Amino acid sequence: MPKLSGVNLNGQFYACRSAIKVFNTQASGGTIVNVASIAGYLGARGGAAYTMSKHAVIGLTKNIAAFYGRENGKIRANVIAPGSIATGMTANLGTLDPLGTLTFGDLGPFNGGEADDIANTALFLASDESKFINGDVITVDGAWTSR
Repeated sequence: MPKLSGVNLNGQFYACRSAIKVFNTQASGGTIVNVASIAGYLGARGGAAYTMSKHAVIGLTKNIAAFYGRENGKIRANVIAPGSIATGMTANLGTLDPLGTLTFGDLGPFNGGEADDIANTALFLASDESKFINGDVITVDGAWTSR
């Protein structure tokens, strides 16, 4: 497995596994919030290894929600799928190969969001205000994928 895929998927897998062990010992359970990408369900918004790893994070999260949400009802798992967020990674989008440039060009212009947009979504998903949200992918992309 390419190094990027291992980091993107394995890190979240092992963190979830450890969290579930702790959550199962707590009466209050717990909430898992993973981070994927719009590439995780669109397929053409990143390189093959990146896209594969983000699809896997979405599958992992849905599996946790389905099994542990039904099994004991006290563990929830959701995933945030950011679009273009102002980070070091998006600073390199100008260096895409021609095929990548065509793919991103299909989306039209986009100014991007900020890290706080993702952080605020994670806080909401971890809070009791989202207690009935389980197994969902929350897109935070300023409607970029709606174009």
